[in-house]
Amino acid sequence: MNDNATATAGSLRAVLSGLPQRLVLDGLVDEAAMLDAIASARERKAHLVSWLVSHDMAAARDIAVAASQEFGVALLDLDAVAIDIDIVRLVSDKLLSKHRVLPLIKRGKRLHVAVSDPTNLHAVDEIKFQTGLAIEAVVVEDDKLQRAVQKAIEQVDTSMPSLGEDDFDLENLEVSAEDELEGADVSRDDVEDAPIVRFVNKIMLDAIRKAASDIHFEPYEKYYRIRLRIDGVLREIAQPPVQLATKLAARLKVMSRLDIAERRVPQDGRIKMRLSKNRSIDFRVSSCPTLFGEKIVLRILDASTAMMGIDALGYEPFQKDLYLKTLARPQGMILVTGPTGSGKTVSLYTGLAILNVEDTNISTAEDPAEIVLPGVNQVNVNPKVGLTFAAALRAFLRQDPDVIMVGEVRDLETAEIAIKAAQTGHLVLSTLHTNDAPQTLTRLVDMGVKPYAIATSVSLIIAQRLSRRLCTTCRIPMDIPAEALLKEGFTESQIKRPDFKVYKAVGCSQCTDGYKGRIGIYEVLPVTESIGRIILEGGSAPHIRDQAVKEGVWDLRTAGLKKVVDGLTSLEEVNRVTVE
Repeated sequence: MNDNATATAGSLRAVLSGLPQRLVLDGLVDEAAMLDAIASARERKAHLVSWLVSHDMAAARDIAVAASQEFGVALLDLDAVAIDIDIVRLVSDKLLSKHRVLPLIKRGKRLHVAVSDPTNLHAVDEIKFQTGLAIEAVVVEDDKLQRAVQKAIEQVDTSMPSLGEDDFDLENLEVSAEDELEGADVSRDDVEDAPIVRFVNKIMLDAIRKAASDIHFEPYEKYYRIRLRIDGVLREIAQPPVQLATKLAARLKVMSRLDIAERRVPQDGRIKMRLSKNRSIDFRVSSCPTLFGEKIVLRILDASTAMMGIDALGYEPFQKDLYLKTLARPQGMILVTGPTGSGKTVSLYTGLAILNVEDTNISTAEDPAEIVLPGVNQVNVNPKVGLTFAAALRAFLRQDPDVIMVGEVRDLETAEIAIKAAQTGHLVLSTLHTNDAPQTLTRLVDMGVKPYAIATSVSLIIAQRLSRRLCTTCRIPMDIPAEALLKEGFTESQIKRPDFKVYKAVGCSQCTDGYKGRIGIYEVLPVTESIGRIILEGGSAPHIRDQAVKEGVWDLRTAGLKKVVDGLTSLEEVNRVTVE
C-alpha cells in the first residue's frame, strides 16, 4: 500500500508541481479534475486558484491552508486587516488586477503582499521591479482577496490622498457648466478649490463609466462616504475626509445652481456634463439636510443608455406584441407601474420613441423631464407657479394632441383629466406606484375614479421590476433538488427539459459580483371585456388577478422564473425583486 502511494505521488510530480500538486496529494482536488482546471484556466487566461474556487472544486480556505503549509508562508485572514490605500498605491492598478495581489504593509524596504497562490513568482518579480522593494508574500483566501482588490482599486481611483498638492492628477476632468456662478452666493475660493472640483468631476465620470444610476454623497458624524447605485445595488466607492463635507456640498450646489446659503430645506437642481461635442449627460440633483450636513443625491440621466429599443428591455415576445398593438391604437390609456428605479420611464420613452413620427403630435408633462427626446413637446411641472400635472394636461388638450404622456397620476384631478383624454380620441401614457398590475386598477378606484371610466379608458397595464443580468463569462450551473425547484414556482415541464439549468453568480474581472447590467421583468395585463366587467362589478385585485391568469397573463414571479430558465438572471436575484 505504501509502495502504491509512493508511485502515485511520483506520477503526480511528473505531471503537476507547486500548489496544484499539493492540492491533489492532500485529496482536495482529483488529479484529472486538476489537469482540466489548469487547461481551462490557461485557455481563459484566468487565475487557477480563482478557477478552482469559483467552480466549487475546492474551498478558498482549504487552498489557503494547504499553500501556507506547503510553502511555509504566513496565513492571514484578510477580513481582520485594515487596507491602507496609500500602501496600495505603491503598485499600479494594472498589476493589482493582472496578478490579483494586494499590498498590505510596508516596513522599511520590505513590502508584505497578500496572494492566494505563493508560487506566482512572476507577480512577485513584477511588483519588486516596479516598487524597488523586497517582496514578502502572505497567503489569504482567494474569494476575500478578489473582493478586497476590487474595492481597493475603486478607492484608489476616487480617494483624495493629497488635496493640497500640485500633482493632483485629474487634469483631464473638466465639466462644462454654463453660467454656474450666476446668482450664487458663494466664496470664490470655495468654488475654485481645484482638488475639490476635480474630485467631484472624477466621481461623476466614474459613475458614468460604471453605468451607475445614482451617486450618493453622505455626511455622518465621524466619516463621509460616497456610494454608487450600480445595477440597482448601492456600493461604497470612497470615504473622503469628513472635514470636506461642506466643501463637497457647496461644489455640487454651485454646479446645479442651488442656493448655497440655504442649508435648512431640501432643494432640487440639474447639472449638465459635456463629454464631447455630440454627447452630454444630465444629472438631477437633490439636496436634503441631515443631522451632520447635507446629503446630496445625483440621478444620472443618460439618454443614450435609456433609449435602447424595445427588443433590449426584456419583454417576452407575446408581451412585446401586446405593448406594440396597444401603442398602435388611436386612443386609450397605458399605465406603467412599479417602485422607484424599476425602469418605468425607460418603458414609457421606448413607447414614445416608436410613436415619435412626423404626423403625430406628442406632449409630455414630467417632474422633471429625465430624457430629452427631439420631436416631443416636453414640459416640466412647477407646482410653485401653478403648473401642476392637471394644469399641463388641460393645456395639452388645447394644443391638438395625438399622444399625451403624464409623468405620474398622483391625484384624482389628474386621473380624471387623463381618463377623459383617453376617452376622447387621445392615447395617454402614465405611471402609478403599485405592486402589480391588478392592484393598479383598484388603486384608481380608491383614488375616486368611477369604475366605468376605468373600464372604458384603460387599455393596458405594465407592472415591472429590474433584475441584475448574470455575467455569461463566469456564471456556473447549480444543483438544486426538483422538490425545491417546484416550491420556488418552476413547472414540471420546465424542470424536465434536458437543457434546464439554474445558474448562480460567481464574479470575475468582467462583471460586478457575477452580474453585468440589468434586464426587465414584466407583467403585461390587457384590460379585456371580462376584466372590465369585474371592475364594473367592484371586484377586488385578487379577482382581477385570477381572471388574468385564466387569460394567460404572466405575473411578475412567472416572468422572473422564465428569465432564470433562459439563463439571464439568477434565482436569488428573482427572489430579491419579486414576491412569490
